[in-house]
Amino acid sequence: MTLLEKHPIRILHVLYAMNTGGIQTWLMQILRHIDRDRLQMDFLVHILYPCAYTEEILALGNQIILCPHPREYMWQPWQYDRTFKQLLRQHGSYHIVHSHTAHFNGYVLRLARQAGIPVRIAHSHNDSFYADAKEPLHRRLYIAFTKSLISRSATMGLAASDQAAAYLFGENWQSDRRWQVLYCSLDLTPFRQQIDPVAVRAEFNIPEDAFVIGHVGRFVEQKNPLFLIEIVAEVAKLEPKRYLFLVGNGSLQSEIEAKVQQVGLSDRVIFAGIRSDVPRLMLGAVDVFLFPSLYEGLGLVLIEAQAAGVPCVLSDVVPQEADLIEPLMHRMSLSRSASAWAQAVVAARRNKCTIARSDALAIVENSPFNIDIGAKNLVEFYESKVSIY
Repeated sequence: MTLLEKHPIRILHVLYAMNTGGIQTWLMQILRHIDRDRLQMDFLVHILYPCAYTEEILALGNQIILCPHPREYMWQPWQYDRTFKQLLRQHGSYHIVHSHTAHFNGYVLRLARQAGIPVRIAHSHNDSFYADAKEPLHRRLYIAFTKSLISRSATMGLAASDQAAAYLFGENWQSDRRWQVLYCSLDLTPFRQQIDPVAVRAEFNIPEDAFVIGHVGRFVEQKNPLFLIEIVAEVAKLEPKRYLFLVGNGSLQSEIEAKVQQVGLSDRVIFAGIRSDVPRLMLGAVDVFLFPSLYEGLGLVLIEAQAAGVPCVLSDVVPQEADLIEPLMHRMSLSRSASAWAQAVVAARRNKCTIARSDALAIVENSPFNIDIGAKNLVEFYESKVSIY
């Protein structure tokens, strides 16, 4: 019996928080699907209050470790360094530190290397070239510095897509064998359930015959929410029974609410907040999914929409790997007008039945985005890296 058979591989995931974002939801689905006798996954977070997943993580026998973000130390890095290393010692020997903090991965993994962690993984979940270009010079220099630490300190790197890999590991990332794409995945079980659309719509006072445009995402600039409202305002000129169903929250919520009022949509926009039943809402309420993001690492919610058989109108900057079911995917340039986008949304609704929902789900089930396949791939990845040492 080998050492790995006697003891679980201990992995420390490093994130800003374990709230209900895409990365965190994927990690929780991985945690629920793995053999926890083989892998022990703990989570180091940078916020000091309970997160959405804290109770479940603890109930499953895993740890949440609180490590104040460097800003809590007035950006005195030696304070963060000392705390991070103390926590590593306090909570035992980890085989792997797996960091999900974008360019800050470099700094985290530098500390992990100094602490003697043998496997150090940088994970790129986004393509943030667009956002970085708008930053002031001192911030761009900081980002470049922390990115440079990734190459020096990471033993491996994973990315949500080719574009996400290029962002964190460089345009020539494929020439370095450390870097690879590993798709985040979804538990598709909820998409197999039978849903009563009438009942789902009734919960939100949506008429049975309404045209419902859906969007799931944080209310932040990346998701382009103000343009989304402009598109729906144009749809209203073509489809009087339209509704917009928004799932999420974020820093731009007040601006979005003001925009909704400005364009006269207050009685037709539903702010559903954070929801744990997105598959049910996709299946029961949404006719077309609208996703005009300015940039994305992949856009995992698009995989959910396709699993539900929902047509998607999305920006052409979203990585092509998101297109599993071509008849459902309608790409648009962000340079096109809101009116042109609205026409595409209406056309997507009319072409909704080009593929049966059961066939759409089968395609997603046979893809790497299925949690059964994705969890297996990640476990094999971890085990192969630890066995080297």
